[in-house]
Amino acid sequence: MISVLQRVKEARVEVDGEVCGQIGQGLLVLVCAERGDSEAEADKLLAKLLKLRIFGDDEGKMNRSVQDVEGGLLLVSQFTLAADTASGNRPSFKQAAAPDEGRRLYDYLVQQAQ
Repeated sequence: MISVLQRVKEARVEVDGEVCGQIGQGLLVLVCAERGDSEAEADKLLAKLLKLRIFGDDEGKMNRSVQDVEGGLLLVSQFTLAADTASGNRPSFKQAAAPDEGRRLYDYLVQQAQ
């Protein structure tokens, strides 16, 4: 699985003006399942996200995890992370999991994160 993450003070996702998810302090994570990924990759990604020490401690050093700061995770499905732009002007998404499989793995990741 591919992911891009950002520390946030707060974040939310809106679709057609309706809030689909929101968090206070925590991590906003764009997630893409690739062909051949399984629940094992999702589990590994979640474990890494929860343990990354990227939040400041009392001295300003990045020594605290999202769990340490009691932060949230906002997971957003984003198949375009698998884009191959090496040739031509039209990206290829052949490395992304098929839509049904990508959705299944994303849903699994969200369920495990709760």
